[in-house]
Amino acid sequence: MAKLTKLLDNEAFQAYATYATIVLLKMMLMSLLTVYFRITRKAFANPEDVATFGRGETAKKYLRTDADVERVRRGHLNDLENIVPFLGIGLLYALSGPELSTALLHFRIFAGARVLHTFAYLIPLPQPSRGLSWAAGYAVTISMAYKVLKTALYL
Repeated sequence: MAKLTKLLDNEAFQAYATYATIVLLKMMLMSLLTVYFRITRKAFANPEDVATFGRGETAKKYLRTDADVERVRRGHLNDLENIVPFLGIGLLYALSGPELSTALLHFRIFAGARVLHTFAYLIPLPQPSRGLSWAAGYAVTISMAYKVLKTALYL
């Protein structure tokens, strides 16, 4: 129990926990947006999802893809591809003893980049806004990984 208390006293870990929660909630919001767009566009992927709209040919017209639904899904997939590595590497980074100001900078840039990436994807904003926001978040994760390896490399 003393080790857990020590972990919770780690300000870098507290910052990590805060920003990890923010990006996880943002990623969960993408699921809700997918549901919203599926319902409002009446574009479903599974036969059981269209059962309330009738049977046979009547229901089949709702088994389709929609550009808006697919855009949200691609944004969500991009979150999965980038937030999951951030969670693992960010945790190791927070536990590696970074300066709090540096850790906060990493976490804030990552969270801001992911939020901006979502807006750039969904609005959509012209390129290179989406690409630059992705690159900023990716660079932060690489920077943290480098720091972890530099600090705790065991070969």
